Amino acid sequence: MEESVKRYLEKGGGENDKNAASIDGMPLRFFERFIMQGLRTDLIEPGRVICSMKVPPRLLNAGKFLHGGATATLVDLVGSAVILTLGLPTGVSVEINVSYLDAAYADEEIEIESKALRVGKAVAVVSVELRKKETGKIIAQGRHTKYLAVSKM
Repeated sequence: MEESVKRYLEKGGGENDKNAASIDGMPLRFFERFIMQGLRTDLIEPGRVICSMKVPPRLLNAGKFLHGGATATLVDLVGSAVILTLGLPTGVSVEINVSYLDAAYADEEIEIESKALRVGKAVAVVSVELRKKETGKIIAQGRHTKYLAVSKM
C-alpha cells in the first residue's frame, strides 16, 4: 500500500523523471496562466469582480469534473483581484477555505464572483463563489484572507 501511495504522489518523479527538463523549463507563473486561460472579466467595480469561463478539459480531475485544485486556485486569484479594485496591493494569502458543493463539467459555462467582505489596514477578507452560469447553482464557495503589503515610508 505504501508503494502505491508513493507512485500516486510521485508518478515517475525524481531523478529518472523524463519530463523534469520540460517542467523546469516552463515559463514563470505558468500555473496561473494554465488555470486562468479562457477566463473572461464580465464586471469590475470597487470591491466586486465577476468573471466567467467554459470549463476546459485540461482542468478536469479523474472524475471528469472541475478539479478541486483548479477551483481553489480560482478562489485565490479572483479573490486577489477584488482587492486590486480597491487600489490596494494584494499581499500574501493567510488562509483559503473552499467548500465544494457541486461539480462543473467540460465546456460548462461557470461564473466566478468575488466580493470584498472586510478590508482593514493589514488584512483583507474576500468571498468567492463559483456558479453554473445557466442555472445559478453553486459549485463552490470560498473565503480568502490576505495580508496586505504595508508600504514603507
